[in-house]
Amino acid sequence: MTFTDDEIERYARHLVLAEVGGPGQQRLKAARVGLIGLGGVGAPAALYLAAAGVGTLRLVDDDAVALSNLQRQIVFDAADIGRPKVEAGAATLTALNPHVCIEPVAERLTAANADDLVAGCDVVIDGTDDFATRFAVNAACVAAGVPLASGALGRWSGQVGVFAGRPCYRCLVPAVPPDAETCARVGVVGALAGVVGSMAALEAIKLIVGAGAPLAGRLLIYDGLAATARTVAVAADPDCPVCSGG
Repeated sequence: MTFTDDEIERYARHLVLAEVGGPGQQRLKAARVGLIGLGGVGAPAALYLAAAGVGTLRLVDDDAVALSNLQRQIVFDAADIGRPKVEAGAATLTALNPHVCIEPVAERLTAANADDLVAGCDVVIDGTDDFATRFAVNAACVAAGVPLASGALGRWSGQVGVFAGRPCYRCLVPAVPPDAETCARVGVVGALAGVVGSMAALEAIKLIVGAGAPLAGRLLIYDGLAATARTVAVAADPDCPVCSGG
């Protein structure tokens, strides 16, 4: 796989990194990342993945751009209001990097179509705020052997974890929490979405190029108000209905 002169200049800061270099950039170019939800997490993640030169981005979202999205979903602007998110996002990402192939899928991921939407991906990023969707994405990733980077946020705090086989996301969240909160209900500071989305993109890049230690089996919890972060281990649930094999 070769690079054009434009790509060599575009990715120059990657090419001089020992952990990326030419081979790593080739792996990025050959990779497909699925972004489930083009919202607070998915929007900034998509921008950084496109800028990084990930060859194919599959955008999965059935929603349309709303004015209230613009506070944090920076892949959109005011002219996009009312457009399907995947359509508006594809235009922005292509303008940012025409070398990236965008696969827009204007559908809601469900248990019925999750396997098809995950198929062919090297990494999946889930930034949705619906637990049924999160559970379906997780099950499909475990079945396909695809690493899952999961990001979540609300108010002033967020978290990012990577699940590659076992433990899986259902080991962390075995059932829908009875007091589950959404950003629409409790609010979220916009810049926090950039922090969590960028962390999710960084984990995807690390997984693709094989750099460093990904957050596999770990959860990074960021407190924006206190400006602190901590990482905790996620234990495998011996009775997990998804990854225990029972």
